[in-house]
Amino acid sequence: MPDAAERLVNLALYLASSRVPVTANECRSAGLGYPDEQDDATFLRMFERDKDALRAAGLVITVDRDDESESYRLDPAATFARPVELTPDELAAVRAVTAALSADPGFPFTDDLALALGKLGTAGVAGPLATADLPNDADDAQPHHARTIAEAVQSRKTLTFGYTNSAGEQKRHTVDPYGIFFREGDWYLIGCDRDLDAVRTYAIGRVADLGVNAERPRTPDFERPADFDVTRHERLPFEYGLEQVAAQVRFEPDVAWRAERLARGRGTLRELADGSALWDVEAGDLGRLATWIVDEGPAIHAVGPPELVYILETGLRAVADTHG
Repeated sequence: MPDAAERLVNLALYLASSRVPVTANECRSAGLGYPDEQDDATFLRMFERDKDALRAAGLVITVDRDDESESYRLDPAATFARPVELTPDELAAVRAVTAALSADPGFPFTDDLALALGKLGTAGVAGPLATADLPNDADDAQPHHARTIAEAVQSRKTLTFGYTNSAGEQKRHTVDPYGIFFREGDWYLIGCDRDLDAVRTYAIGRVADLGVNAERPRTPDFERPADFDVTRHERLPFEYGLEQVAAQVRFEPDVAWRAERLARGRGTLRELADGSALWDVEAGDLGRLATWIVDEGPAIHAVGPPELVYILETGLRAVADTHG
């Protein structure tokens, strides 16, 4: 019998591949890993736990109800796949193995390992390169809030919450949630702010006193735009902030091929005469952009503004002084 992780993957793939909503019994009989000997009540409890786990991972599962049954499907427009997360022990093990291989002259993939080590090199670094500027308890609250918000996305129920922006200003918001996504350790909500009458993105780690409209729980509060696609609203972590600053990042010729993928359609890319690529992009948080450069390096450099260059150089010197 498949273990719980394999069963969850099977269920997610089954829901994603189904062209029409499917019932719990159809999932049970699809060979996803539910034990044949289970009674109905035990199966339904396991099935509900599995749906909750998928929602907590950022998958939005919609529910179609009629007088006799419920059926389910995965909503791809509101779902953003969660990347793999490594624990500190796992990161340490990966670093140890890759460092050993990169020092082996007979290993044929040293260039690929250099890129991988560059991505892992700043994990856990404190100081100017730290990415987290959220409240200390944000990591504990985020998964719980993300699950609640994912369920509100599915049921189209309006949310109210307190929100602290990057300047430390607090305000109450009423938002119709359209979708959520997970990027580089943080959850984000995309929805229509009713007071602003505009679609906005909120870092879920900055959310407090989250509430879901409890009136008419089986009746949607809003209709999501038919053309809504969560991936079109996804922004890079350093783009969030009250004041946007024009920044430039240079990719050396050997890694210029990565620029288009890393830019994710944000800003403007230019190829220079020497084969390098120059990226002009707006940044709301220069500290996070400095961290992004280190995470995605080596061979990626800050060009401007001077404050970005200073933050990056100061952070790298602090790391070198600590570990040198």
